[in-house]
Amino acid sequence: MDYQTQYQEYKALADAALNTYFADTTVSYHRLLEAMHYSLTAGGKRLRPVLVLAFCAACGGDVRAALPVACAVEMVHTYSLIHDDLPCMDNDEYRRGKLTTWKAYGYDMAVLAGDALMIYAFETASKAFSMGADPAKVGRAIGILAEKTGIYGMIGGQTVDVELTGKAVPREKLDFIYRLKTGALLEASMMIGAILGGASEKEQKRVEEIASAVGLAFQIQDDILDVTSTSEELGKPVLSDEKNQKTTYVTLVGLDQAKADVAEISARAVSLLKELPGENLFLENLVTMLVERKK
Repeated sequence: MDYQTQYQEYKALADAALNTYFADTTVSYHRLLEAMHYSLTAGGKRLRPVLVLAFCAACGGDVRAALPVACAVEMVHTYSLIHDDLPCMDNDEYRRGKLTTWKAYGYDMAVLAGDALMIYAFETASKAFSMGADPAKVGRAIGILAEKTGIYGMIGGQTVDVELTGKAVPREKLDFIYRLKTGALLEASMMIGAILGGASEKEQKRVEEIASAVGLAFQIQDDILDVTSTSEELGKPVLSDEKNQKTTYVTLVGLDQAKADVAEISARAVSLLKELPGENLFLENLVTMLVERKK
């Protein structure tokens, strides 16, 4: 199966599963569910659930048993985007070419939708216990999702990012922010997939190294796109980092060096992938796509 066909197959599995969690529209607070569903279906590529499923399959696991946790990762990611766009954070009005949740549903409902998605993610992940997956592996996967999302992961990175907005940020501190704010959830996706797929401790460590490199390259590419792309291509405002007076990889090392570093880091990630058992051409193509994307 070629790369695009395989990617779309994983994406379709994730989309179908996500829709099942929003089938009840009869509740009195249906507007909250609408806001949550609106945010989840706003045109995302489903990179994180695809990573969960792909690494699970690469390690010999059953991707259908991993679907609840894959969906949970996407819910956490979507919650983070909703809150990122709020006026108290990045104050963005468009994402993926559509109005952001707070512009479409109001500030109050956007906060609630983000909060609800965070909690619903863990409720959803727990459904994997009844779908044939090893309970110990599911428990470990949920623990990783919590760790990589919380104060030692994505939220911790976002906190440091907010505190340093408008201030000079040294390279080591920027790497720290990137590793937590963006890299942590990508790491979680790959590690969760590997664990649910039955990876050994050694293989899990290798996947964590791969994920760390991919997360850094992904965020640097995001910085590059913020200054080289257009709002039409990205589906969201460009030059937002400049508007918010944020230090980025590009402002620190320059555009050319940033591009060179993305190439070097992604090549390192692909090299580490080759150390995993079996043929992993889809994963190699997926990693390359992540860091060479144009939007």
